[in-house]
Amino acid sequence: MDWQTARSAFVSHLQLEGLSPHTIAAYERDLAILQQSYPAQPPASLTREQLTRELARLAARGLNGKSLSRALSAWRRFFGFISQKEAISDALFLGLKAPKSAKRLPKALPVDKAMQLLDESPEQGNAYLITRDQAMFELMYSGGLRLAELCALDLGDLSLEEGLVRVMGKGNKARLCQVGSQASQAMHAWLETRQSLNAGEALFVSLRGTRLGARQVQNRLASWATQAGMDRRVHPHMLRHSFASHILQSSGDLRAVQEMLGHANLTSTQIYTALDFQHLAEVYDKAHPRAHKKD
Repeated sequence: MDWQTARSAFVSHLQLEGLSPHTIAAYERDLAILQQSYPAQPPASLTREQLTRELARLAARGLNGKSLSRALSAWRRFFGFISQKEAISDALFLGLKAPKSAKRLPKALPVDKAMQLLDESPEQGNAYLITRDQAMFELMYSGGLRLAELCALDLGDLSLEEGLVRVMGKGNKARLCQVGSQASQAMHAWLETRQSLNAGEALFVSLRGTRLGARQVQNRLASWATQAGMDRRVHPHMLRHSFASHILQSSGDLRAVQEMLGHANLTSTQIYTALDFQHLAEVYDKAHPRAHKKD
């Protein structure tokens, strides 16, 4: 069976199965790519080595993992169909997998943009909200906190005297995060302002004294970034990425950054009892752009 005959029969089969025209068209494009590489060779005679070579060629052209997986799926279905009439090797697709797409790098702010965001506080607006937001964003950037970790903080988690805040990360793993001098100043201002509210134990609360939720923090940061004249969309996790990027750029100490972030790939679930916090503090003080007091 030649390519044209096989492809026509396969398309008719897909139509009878009720696949959408969009899906069928995608399958046809993926088969056309394979046919173009081996136009004179009957499809049933293709080998696993040839399919592997074609998959590698497509990857070299820049196709991502999702596109490669779709092509491989189309090929597998096509050869499964023609195997009903043609002798096809059982090992044709054995162990053949599309390479995974490279993970997209997290977006971090350059140091100057992070400074612009945190330094250019709104000149107009509710003074209470401005003080609270400044403290939130300074703390997130100072310690690399996740959004959920920030929202879950209680008053008792913060120790400005020690320059630390205790957060509960993923998997209910606690860690201590650094509070730099500028974050500490912002937190002092916020705690003083917060005293006028009838609030519970939540560290960051609304005008009504209720704990802030993730969506509220996202919206406040987006508004803050706009008023600061930022030329890009800023979301809370970008502050965490920026923290990690800036510390790593300055210190080169990947292990310390991993520990500060509380990543799940730490060597032990008991890592926090064995950490050398003095070493972490030294790396932090030397590397973090806002850890030092202004002259």
